[in-house]
Amino acid sequence: MKELADKSIIVTGAGSGIGEAAAVLAAERGAQVTLADIDDDAGQSVLDRIHRDGGTAQFVHVDISITEHVQNMVAAATSAYGKLDGAFNNAGLPAWGQRPGNTSTPFADLTPEMLQGTLDVNVVGTFLCIKHQIEAMLRTGGGSIVNTSSDAGILAIASAGDYVTSKHAVIGLTKSAALDYATQGIRVNALLPGITLTPMMAKSFDKNPELRSWADKMQPIGRVAQPAEVAEAALWLLSDRASFVTGSSLVVDGGFSMV
Repeated sequence: MKELADKSIIVTGAGSGIGEAAAVLAAERGAQVTLADIDDDAGQSVLDRIHRDGGTAQFVHVDISITEHVQNMVAAATSAYGKLDGAFNNAGLPAWGQRPGNTSTPFADLTPEMLQGTLDVNVVGTFLCIKHQIEAMLRTGGGSIVNTSSDAGILAIASAGDYVTSKHAVIGLTKSAALDYATQGIRVNALLPGITLTPMMAKSFDKNPELRSWADKMQPIGRVAQPAEVAEAALWLLSDRASFVTGSSLVVDGGFSMV
């Protein structure tokens, strides 16, 4: 029997990278997947891929910083599949995502608008997802929630103070929710990826081959992660095999945070 058979699972940021890998793997393992992304074309492409492979899924356009979008996402999952068993809250802005041209910005040069823009998505958006997912899970006996933080949730990246702050906050959201609902059948954990070869990162490497060489050398394991490797950790946390794991911060970074 497939480990996620008949489980209703939401994946946000499902249009590319780690989210895409998680959605595809979840469907392969029997889950009924609700794909959520702000990019309709990317989301539809992943949906088509899952359907071609015989999986069960639907796509919902979602900006996680908008309450009504998040509510509609959760409602779509419960309406289509009768319940919500799991959620991988992977959507978020990358480091320097609020910068013109995605440039780095030293801390004192950050503006309140830059900080707020990042927090609106990475913190408030993740909060909204957790909140409304918990409400749905309480109606049907519990579930598992995984929130994407980052190595930057326990370390720091130079000239990305807003991003670092937001990813630390995701761990705080995770622990708070995990503690409040530990006795009600809901597990909440954080996933902390390191440098991962997402399409966005691949474009950066193509523009700057020296960056790729640096990134590989920085990992004790000798290379950056593939999206599916990070997705595997998320799916483990979503599955019943992780039934005694809650409030944790699972680092998936090839050892980067050790050095």
